[in-house]
Amino acid sequence: MRQIILLGAACLLCSAPLTAQSGASGPHSAEAPASIRFQIPAQPLADALREFGRQAGVPVRADLAAAAGVRSRSLTGPYTAEDALARLLEGTGLRGSIAENGTAQVTRGGSAAYTLTPLTVVGMRNRGYGAARISSATKTETPLRDVPQSVSLVTHELIADQAMQGMGDVVRYIPGITMGQGEGHRDAPTIRGNSTTADFFVDGVRDDVQYLRDLYNVERVEALKGSNAMIFGRGGGGGVLNRVTREAQWTPTRVVTLEGGSFDHRRGTVDVGQGVGSALALRFNGMYENSGGFRDQASLERYGINPTMALALGTRTTIRAGYELFSDHRSVDRGLPSFNGRPSDADITTFFGNPDSSYSRVRVHSASGVLEHRTRGGITLRNRTRYATYDKFYQNSYPGAVNPSGTRVALSAYNNGTDRANLFNQTDVVVEAATGPLRHTLLAGAEIGRQQTENYRETGYYNNTATSFSAPINQPTVATPIAFRQSATDADNRARVSVAGVYVQDQVELTRFLQVLGGVRFERFDIDFVNRRNGQVLDRRDDMVSPRAGLVLKPVQPVSLYGSYSVSYLPSAGDQFSSLTATTETLEPERFTNREVGAKWDVRPSFALTGAIYRLDHTNTSAPDPVDPKKTVQTGSQRSTGWELGASGEVTEAWQVVAGFASQHAEITSTTRAAKAGQLVPLVPHRTFALWNRVQLFPALGVGVGVVRQSEMFAAIDNTVTLPGFTRADAALFLRLGARASAQLNVENVLDERYYATSHGNNNIMPGASRTVRVSVSTRR
Repeated sequence: MRQIILLGAACLLCSAPLTAQSGASGPHSAEAPASIRFQIPAQPLADALREFGRQAGVPVRADLAAAAGVRSRSLTGPYTAEDALARLLEGTGLRGSIAENGTAQVTRGGSAAYTLTPLTVVGMRNRGYGAARISSATKTETPLRDVPQSVSLVTHELIADQAMQGMGDVVRYIPGITMGQGEGHRDAPTIRGNSTTADFFVDGVRDDVQYLRDLYNVERVEALKGSNAMIFGRGGGGGVLNRVTREAQWTPTRVVTLEGGSFDHRRGTVDVGQGVGSALALRFNGMYENSGGFRDQASLERYGINPTMALALGTRTTIRAGYELFSDHRSVDRGLPSFNGRPSDADITTFFGNPDSSYSRVRVHSASGVLEHRTRGGITLRNRTRYATYDKFYQNSYPGAVNPSGTRVALSAYNNGTDRANLFNQTDVVVEAATGPLRHTLLAGAEIGRQQTENYRETGYYNNTATSFSAPINQPTVATPIAFRQSATDADNRARVSVAGVYVQDQVELTRFLQVLGGVRFERFDIDFVNRRNGQVLDRRDDMVSPRAGLVLKPVQPVSLYGSYSVSYLPSAGDQFSSLTATTETLEPERFTNREVGAKWDVRPSFALTGAIYRLDHTNTSAPDPVDPKKTVQTGSQRSTGWELGASGEVTEAWQVVAGFASQHAEITSTTRAAKAGQLVPLVPHRTFALWNRVQLFPALGVGVGVVRQSEMFAAIDNTVTLPGFTRADAALFLRLGARASAQLNVENVLDERYYATSHGNNNIMPGASRTVRVSVSTRR
């Protein structure tokens, strides 16, 4: 763990201007150390050092024997990390320094012997658009530069600066990921050519139900690309998206934001919290939104509440707990049909179908707890539990094919309900040790989980008689009544899944120039499936071994070159447990194999460049036999190849950037009845580019300018409908209104470009929003 801490600017819309930067300078930086605005109350010294580490974004090691019984002084104002540490220790007889690897060290003066113990620093702040370290990629606190994998982060500051509304906005700036339409009611990314609705995580724990996630309580979103089963378990073939939520901290936080804009957009959020004495901290995040949309008949009402707490039991043990209630009720809109291989020329606001029969609702309750303890010998013990229930229902009336003359469109309808309860427990043990000249960071862990799912689907019958209804293409919004009842093939099932996994990993520093990583997970996946339609009871057990290996070469301190290999598996029940039949019960899991080389360069302590080249093979997929369709064969395969570039952080103290470029090619490599070899995977544009700049012109005035470019892509696997490429420009204005308030203006699609962002198949194509304006005002105390 040898890394200079890289920190960007704190540019949350109501924070201090970019003249108050955070960061730590290292031996390769020619610039003066940037200042950080600290706010640390007087408290026991060990707790104050934890808070210092969190606010400065640095690991802390301290002589706890000398710190016992000592209280710190309070610290408020802008300081460099070195100055802040020195002032915090004034009068204690202890001495502080920032080591070359970015770690703060606190020792007693003189020549007395002492032992340095790592302190648990939870929730280190990211500053601005960059971040220096990550724990989810390896389950150990590791510099990003030392992770042999492509990792993209979208920080809370970037989310706020762009007024992002959901995961679809987040992935615009992550190379290699596009967001599918998801039938208008779920997040559905395609990651390196592999589509998924289940590879979502919250603080490293699975969050796999199909719904649209909000960002009101998110500290950052992490995209970990390539096969990730060694850390995250089954699935994760193309990559995973992990939301890191905000946690209770001892530093006071009081932020209220009100937002309004085009299409009746109305939203408010609150984030308040502080320490209650030296041992307890509380925090509350809340959100309410009631908005329309640029499409006809669009409506959205959602809210969320998320209280959290942290309890410090001495200097070595921390308990954290949280609860979230999230509710989302919206209209379901599946967009426009296609005609002659392109999106229909219909007005982009036109709703196709019966809007009164098109809506979704989801209600999520989740509770989580984390216990972390560091022994005197430097061993970290961590146990995390998360229990969540999901009540999801959606119903939709949507377009199908347009007739050859382009005058009429077929409409269909169905609904689906899903109830799921997830319980997961993870236990990790992390040990830092040395064997001769080699330094090890060893991880051993176990995960157990249980998931119970109920699925029920009904087909829509127009006028209670027909499953398809023909509407004029120029008047596709209908009020025709729809009766919903089960057809012969509609689902009515229950699935119970039990998961047990164990994993080990070793990160070895062979020399200051060379590191290796190796790990493996053994996972047992059991599913019991009951089909209530025919009384069929099915079960299957899969034992999966998922390895991971990586090599990191550091020719000079700011640069790392890496290579990696990893494998993931997806059981035949599918990522939503709905694919198990008497036939698929006999099939082996699908396999994902990722090979990758890349480079990471910390151009300056707060600005990083990354690049990666990869090949990802998806094999063992199932489809009807092209010779005998009554048989199912597991000969399907596809290959994704590509390269990507990323940039994030501060180019200067007044200029922040995030950028991503991806070149991808994903094709079917073996013929099945589903697709022929050589056909391209849908929703994988050959090239994408995104660039966002924030420039602080004056202490109270900043501007943001961005551009998103996407080349054309196919809407479905048959490659008959093409979504045209597009370029979209965005802009923002940031105003500071005194010491405790700020205002922000965001304009999306400044040039009012007509474009088609994504689709769900050939005839559910979602146009991008026309010019959209949002204004927000925030206060902070």
